[in-house]
Amino acid sequence: MTVTVRFAPSPTGHIHIGNARTALFNWLFARKNGGRFILRFDDTDRERSKKEFADGIAVDLDWLGIDPDAVYRQSERMARYDEVKADLIARGLLYPCYESPDELELKRRRQRMRNQPPIYDRAALELTQEDRERLEAEGRRPHWRFLLPGHGENSGASERHVTWEDLCKGPLSVDLASLSDPVLVREDGSFLYTLPSIIDDMDMGVTHVIRGEDHVTNTGVQVAIFRALGGTVPAFGHHNLLTDVHGEGLSKRKGALSVEALRAKGLEPQAVDVVAVRIGTSEAIEPIRALDDLAEGFDLSATSRSAARFDEADLAAVNARIVRDLPFEAVKDRMETLGVPAKPEIWAALSGNLDTFADVADWWKVVTGPVERLAAVDDEPFLAMAAELLPDEPYDAGTWKSWTGALAKESGRKGRALFLPLRLALTGREHGPELAGLLPLIGREQAHARLKPV
Repeated sequence: MTVTVRFAPSPTGHIHIGNARTALFNWLFARKNGGRFILRFDDTDRERSKKEFADGIAVDLDWLGIDPDAVYRQSERMARYDEVKADLIARGLLYPCYESPDELELKRRRQRMRNQPPIYDRAALELTQEDRERLEAEGRRPHWRFLLPGHGENSGASERHVTWEDLCKGPLSVDLASLSDPVLVREDGSFLYTLPSIIDDMDMGVTHVIRGEDHVTNTGVQVAIFRALGGTVPAFGHHNLLTDVHGEGLSKRKGALSVEALRAKGLEPQAVDVVAVRIGTSEAIEPIRALDDLAEGFDLSATSRSAARFDEADLAAVNARIVRDLPFEAVKDRMETLGVPAKPEIWAALSGNLDTFADVADWWKVVTGPVERLAAVDDEPFLAMAAELLPDEPYDAGTWKSWTGALAKESGRKGRALFLPLRLALTGREHGPELAGLLPLIGREQAHARLKPV
């Protein structure tokens, strides 16, 4: 048996880091077990599904390092779904219901008032053919529900309870008698995701379904449908969900945490990968060089049982560590793309203070100038002295130390009083890369002009 997993996003918006977490969990599980990863677009909602969103999701996954073994679109498989729908109807497992949303809500209110569970009462099963014809003549169109096993006095525990050994949470159970028969087909004839997803999992040989814990209850329903269709029930794993820093759930409407937005901020994919995978697990969030670095030790059972808060500050910190550790050979082409000369000494001088890779271009502008010279009035005599003591070229890594040593001796300054005025005058910024590396790049002529402008 080849391990086969799938990631099945709806192309109705941009995927966020929580969606990326699910995609990465599936990809890493397949990678670790020598399996296959399927990308399957749940695009049966013709009105909301957009090609640009599907294209964007494919770009996001590629950026994260995920390379699908196969890509499917559910909109291209409608004939297969209609075939299974007809079979379920013929077997009496899919039945038409005519209640409006308002009528269903009224039923639920009455059930709550009687301290009864608000589940569908299966009143539609009592309708005769004449009743159905009358309702349709009135303009009503049916939605279709799947007849769950486990209801009624003659039902046994094996029918009523669906149990499985969850890959993330251990033993789990769902009581089908506590659930309404699920709607699988809407009034307009379109499918909800449940039936197409199960059919696809069967047809595509999906062996493991790894997804968020908000689907635990759905699993009971889906196992019942798998069995009704004679399919092999896959193994299930339900990982904890991510929330934002305030503890609120993530959604496609919150574009700030979309993968597209994170990429636009200049973050490294490896940073997003490691945070998305290891946050809320027992594994340390440490910089990685490539996505494959996460596969070997990946363990679904290490996932926490409680939700994990995603903080962009944590992502920024990991990203900075990754960028600063990048070897020159890995960045030289990217430097040229940003208009920065691809030289080892330039990368060595600038990389130690970068938060994102794009910052290297900003610091190269500081090197080449012009910069906004910052100097307190009281520091002007000191800066004039610094200009006078500025040594002749050539400069190397030791020039800064010898120059500031001579300047300290002559001025009597030390520590912050010595170094900060020099940094502000030379770079226009309070913080940045080591000036020992920057000074040779700036050069004597520019340094002198910044210290003692004409």
